[in-house]
Amino acid sequence: MRMKIKALPFEVRRHFVALSERDSKELGVLSGDRVKISVGKKSIVAEVGIIPGMVKDGECGISNLFLSEIDAKEGDGAEVVPVPKPKSFQHIRKKILGGKLSKEEIYELINDIASGSLNEVEVAAFVSASYMLKMDLDEIEWMTKAMIDTGERITFERGTVVDKHSIGGVPGNKITLLIVPIIAASGLLIPKTASRAITSATGTADTFEVLANVNLSVDEIKEITERVGGVIAWGGATQLAPADDHIIRVEYPLSIDPKPQLLASVMAKKGSVGAKHVVIDIPVGEGSKVPDVDIGRELANNFVELGRRLGLNVFCALSSGGQPVGRAIGPALEAKEALKTLEERKGSSSLIEKSLGLAGILLEMAGRSSNGYEDAKRIFTSGKALEKMKEIIEAQGGEIFSSKDVLVGDKTYTLKSKKEGAVEAVFNKTLVKIARAAGAPKDKGAGVYIHKKRGEVVKEGDAIITIYAEKEWKLDNAIDIALQEPAVEITGMILEKFPSVRYLGGE
Repeated sequence: MRMKIKALPFEVRRHFVALSERDSKELGVLSGDRVKISVGKKSIVAEVGIIPGMVKDGECGISNLFLSEIDAKEGDGAEVVPVPKPKSFQHIRKKILGGKLSKEEIYELINDIASGSLNEVEVAAFVSASYMLKMDLDEIEWMTKAMIDTGERITFERGTVVDKHSIGGVPGNKITLLIVPIIAASGLLIPKTASRAITSATGTADTFEVLANVNLSVDEIKEITERVGGVIAWGGATQLAPADDHIIRVEYPLSIDPKPQLLASVMAKKGSVGAKHVVIDIPVGEGSKVPDVDIGRELANNFVELGRRLGLNVFCALSSGGQPVGRAIGPALEAKEALKTLEERKGSSSLIEKSLGLAGILLEMAGRSSNGYEDAKRIFTSGKALEKMKEIIEAQGGEIFSSKDVLVGDKTYTLKSKKEGAVEAVFNKTLVKIARAAGAPKDKGAGVYIHKKRGEVVKEGDAIITIYAEKEWKLDNAIDIALQEPAVEITGMILEKFPSVRYLGGE
């Protein structure tokens, strides 16, 4: 069917074409079906959307982003014909019905996810089936290799490449901003690709973006890493394991993170950057992704075995995940805390100890140290890590080199204790909820600073948390949540009294 192209007034992340109701009936397609749009020798397969009033009969609406793929412009003529669902759609049905996918089926499925041939509903069905019906290690291995093979790779000409990853789930986990400069200062290469926040208050990419550009190409990541020793870049700006980004996008509205996708996601990104040694941080505890040590150990065993199959040396560290790392939550607040810690060589013990511990493991794995923790600490306390961080910031086009220059939200509210006691519990999910209500991660200066953490003594009138925001109405929303859902629990030193009934005397 011959149609005229209309440029849509909005951009979409997938191949999408808007058709009128009459034309969709003429083609015999419904919303969610696919058509091939051809202009000359170039064509794309797009998902149909029937939007009344968006296009006229005889028009096909395409975003400017995808017009450029077929070298077309508004007003050009195009041939539009229906095409069947990809064969990989049947592989999704097979997994939904409890079947094990073959290597060939998984490669076909991942290739179609990476190319955008499967729509978000179909990818969501695959993710849900993986979550409910599981995948064995063979399937996960094939999925990981397929993710690597369908994207770009970085090959370094010199040096030993190492990497680290945290599976997430704990607010304030800004350890990458300490580990990367420590490792780079040791002479190892660490091309750290990081994620943006999905449900958290900030991702590592969001945090480092406060200090420097994180939207680096594969060539830029390679050049800066070889020149400076390390980078902190947003993985979504590259074509490293692109299928992973499509999968992550559908996981967000589902609020699930299936173990097969988690394992494949982490290991595919590490394999794509040519890492030889990888340390994986698995926070364990109430309020984190991994509620207890036994589940953490099982996950660690899976990572190590998957690494063996991929030819990667993997070491997992189970860490305390029951409360935030450090005291700052939110992009600018975390960037400020990390820089200040590097500058002063002191700070929150949870941030420093975790960073030095994981950096030390990498030094030992790469054969650079027999006592990794002490050598990492030496690099940290000598100021070499700070100098390396400044080099990385400059190499990535940043202009903020001091914690004093990091701007945070100027709208603040401090919640104070109404009683004496000690902090018995800190609620991760509530802190994230408050920080996001305040505007994080979109508003870089928004977030929460925790004054009192678990085990610390509290006096009446002491500050518990301070909320930062860039807009008054967002601060008000965050305050409402903080007053309704306490972020910390304060108790006296006496927890219970026995017997519960007090006798005043008599027989």
